[in-house]
Amino acid sequence: MFGHAADAVAASDAVLVASGTATLETALVGRPMVIAYKMSPWSWRLMRSMRYLPWVGLPNILAGRYVVPEFLQDDATPENLAQALGNLLVDRQARAGITRVFDSIHRLLRQNTAQKAADAVLPYLQRA
Repeated sequence: MFGHAADAVAASDAVLVASGTATLETALVGRPMVIAYKMSPWSWRLMRSMRYLPWVGLPNILAGRYVVPEFLQDDATPENLAQALGNLLVDRQARAGITRVFDSIHRLLRQNTAQKAADAVLPYLQRA
């Protein structure tokens, strides 16, 4: 699906996503997900020592609570990921709850960007 990830996500009932901006993109499409991420042991120790938040996934960070399962480092096993995705697929209430949170995140992030950009640029254009 190279080059068609957004189509694949939109067609999915649940998605396995590597931590990063893809988690936000998946949330904005409204698809429940499981987040997985592995890095080198040295990088993990460094990042864990600087951890500011209890979550790494952007949907959880923006929600301010644990909404989406996160499996990091040694917890990101095929068995754990399969179990979590399977749970999402069979639990309609869980998927609906996650989707509601994603809708609220979308409303939080939605801004009238074009108008804000025009308002910022217009004073400079009127001076010319």
